[in-house]
Formats: sequence, C-alpha cells, structure tokens
Amino acid sequence: MSSPVAPVLHSLNQIILGKDAQLRLVLACLLARGHLLIEDVPGMGKTTLALALARVLGLHFQRVQFTSDLLPADIIGVSVYETATGGFRFVPGPIFSQLVLADEVNRASPKTQSALLEAMEERQVTAEGETRALPEPFFVIATQNPSYQLGTFPLPESQLDRFLMRISLGYPPAEAERQLLMERERRDLLGELQPVLTPAQLLGLQDQVRAVRTAPALIDYLLALVQRTRELPGLRQGLSPRAGLALRRAAQAWAFIDGRSGVIPEDVQAVFAAVVGHRLVAAAERDGAATSAAAILAQVAIP
Repeated sequence: MSSPVAPVLHSLNQIILGKDAQLRLVLACLLARGHLLIEDVPGMGKTTLALALARVLGLHFQRVQFTSDLLPADIIGVSVYETATGGFRFVPGPIFSQLVLADEVNRASPKTQSALLEAMEERQVTAEGETRALPEPFFVIATQNPSYQLGTFPLPESQLDRFLMRISLGYPPAEAERQLLMERERRDLLGELQPVLTPAQLLGLQDQVRAVRTAPALIDYLLALVQRTRELPGLRQGLSPRAGLALRRAAQAWAFIDGRSGVIPEDVQAVFAAVVGHRLVAAAERDGAATSAAAILAQVAIP
C-alpha cells in the first residue's frame, strides 16, 4: 500500500486484531474530518481502539464516561471564582482535547447528549456567554450500547447525523481471538506504541484528502444513490444534502488511504453502509431488509 497512512494502519493492526476493514473505516472517518459512532456490546475493544489511535497519531486524549447524572458542564467546563483575583476563571472540560472518547454516550440524558452537538458540528463551544475554539485536529469517538440494554436513552436523529460514520467491531475471527488469549494483554502493548504521525502532519493529510478528485460521473453516482433513498416508500425519510457531502468526503478519504488521487465507485461502495446506515430509518420493521444500505447499492447502476 503506497499510502502515507500505511504505518498508522500497521500499528493499529498490532493492537486490534482481525479488524482491518473496520480500522480503515475509522481512519477514513478521521481523515475526512468527521466523527465516529461505534455500536457494540461491552468488551469488544472500543476503548482500546481509541487509545491506540491517540497514541499512534500523538493526539491529546480524554475519555468521558457518560452516565445518567452527567451534566453538560462536566463535558464543556465551568467557571470557578478565584478569591485572589476577585474574578472567575474558566476551567475547560474534557471536550477541549484532540481526541475525545464519549463512552456509552446513550446512557446520558438527551440534554447532556446535546452538549456535544455544537462541538461536533462547529468545532467550538459556547460557555458563560463566550465562544471558545476547540483544538485541531478534533475527533470524537462515541460508543453506544445496544438499545435493548437497560439504562439507555436513544440518540436523537440530530445527534446521529453529526456522526460521519457508524461502525461495529463485532467478535474477532477465531484465529485472532486465539492470538488474543495467547499473547500479552492489548492494554499492556499500548504503552509500547510509538507515534508515527504528529498532529500537524495529520492536519496536512486531512487537507490532502480534500484535494482528492471527484469526477462529474462520480458525483452523478453519488446523487443517484441519495435520490434513490428519497424515492423508496419503505424509508421514513431520504438522505439529506449533508449526508451526500459526508458520503463524498468519506469516499475521498478511502481513495486516499488506497493511495489514489481520484475517487472511483468502489470507494463509495466501501464506505456507503458506514456513512448512511444510521441515517436510514425504515418506515416499518418489515421494510428493513429492502431499504438497507446493501439493497440500495444493488438498485443503483454504476456509471
């Protein structure tokens, strides 16, 4: 792979075994300047993945454990009165980090979940009447427990739309799980990871991703996919223009990871399910299979 991010993928694959496709999606999401939602049962390595990514990219990392009593101020920060100066000093919360892990985000109340909205969309937060910029690069990885588990609040559609991608790590292949059991704990190996990129280099790569060419025929293919979701009666609503932009950015990042200067239809297909899966809501349970990402791809011809 003649790609500047190949060393990053190599390092991540030493920690998260047997999940190359998912790791490529994670990296594509970051390069596209998006945010990532991981939905899985506990114990699949979601936190380990976030820690590994922060280490190999040299990013400042903070983890926020979302609970039912978490308040927006616990994320954004608070102003503290100082008797020495007779004034207030703003103490930044964990959101002021380059990589933020919002762990079990759907265990917090909707009010607290919404505290992430401005940060994820505008890359800034407003507290105590003042707007403060967040560091660059800024990447949120949120983990979500399955909705059938106790103590969870469903994420609002507006919050889901802020995530460029949603993925699931799933159970590892048998050989990878055997390797996990025989070798040292993956958390122990994290301490030996060395940065292979700096935050400044990562920002440069994100700029290069924006320059990846999307030919007019490719744009027509994207538009056809988006339009198809708006025509299907089995969907509650079609994809928004923002979803179309997200799909283009993700496809550009996927092409960049493959070392290509232009997007091809296979790049769109590779990221399609991760980008649109959480944005497609079936009108009825029986419509789920017919309106899945795979079914929509099969219905739209490749130019």
